[in-house]
Formats: sequence, C-alpha cells, structure tokens
Amino acid sequence: MGKDSKVRPKVNVSPYVHFMMDFRNQTREQQPNTYYDFTEFSRKCSEKWKTISKKEKKKYEALAKRDKDRYQREMRNYSGPRRERRRRDPDAPRKPPSSFLLFSQDHFDEIKEQHPNWTVAQVAKAAGRMWARCSEADKIPYEERAAVLRAKYLEEREAYYHQCQRGE
Repeated sequence: MGKDSKVRPKVNVSPYVHFMMDFRNQTREQQPNTYYDFTEFSRKCSEKWKTISKKEKKKYEALAKRDKDRYQREMRNYSGPRRERRRRDPDAPRKPPSSFLLFSQDHFDEIKEQHPNWTVAQVAKAAGRMWARCSEADKIPYEERAAVLRAKYLEEREAYYHQCQRGE
C-alpha cells in the first residue's frame, strides 16, 4: 500500500460499546494499578450497563448515532475497494446434504405434525436431539445416502471446474 491509498473508514459502534470504552477509561482513572481480565471486566461492565438510567443511555445512543452518521459520510467519500459478497455461480453444483440433514428432512413433517406451533428452529433442535439419541446402526442408511450424494457432487464439481478452465 502506498501513501496515496485510502484507508477504509472505521466502522461505527453501538451505544453499549461507547459505554464500555467510557467505563474502561473511568475504571483506569479511578484504579490505575488494578488489572481486570476480559471476562471479569465484561461482567462488571454489563452489570453497570443494566443499572444506568435511561437518560444516561440516551447519551450513548446519541454518540452511536453520530458515529453511524460519520461512518456513512466517510463511506460515501471512500473510493477504495468495497467488500462485496461473492456471488455464487448458478451453474456450479450445489454441495450435498449431510447425513444429519437427510435425517432432518425425513423427520421434519413428523415433528411438525406432533408440534404444529413450533418454529423451524425448534423443529431443527428437536431433530438434533433425535439424531443424537439414534444408534450408530440407525444412522448408517443416512450416512450411506450422504456418501453417495457427496461422491456425485465431487464428480460434478470436477467436471464443472474443467469446463470453466476450458472457457466454455
């Protein structure tokens, strides 16, 4: 990187992070010779955050809003490389499901029927518990199906990469 390269703007932080930085500075001033490890400091900070008034929290929310505005303003003027999400090639073969995912797909309707009000996350957790309780013998059919699908995927992926290299 040369002198002319622009540094990406520092990302904005939440009200809680502003509070943490302020709390850390206050703690250092009041107790300069005291050392807190990260876990202990985080616990103290969290306890203090829960006890401060709404008026005091508004101060940190205002700081966060100003910081967010600064970040957005700097990003508008930033001309360096942007972080863009890599787009998936729609022609590329998709990764195959794992043995657990195949098991989950087979048992999803059964679990949903027993618990119609459950969210997808709750159903997934229940499937995970069922999978954990399964014996190794019960898992074999799913592992075999997953192995077949994985082998097929690897072949398709290899063919796809050869096709891409040839420029077709």
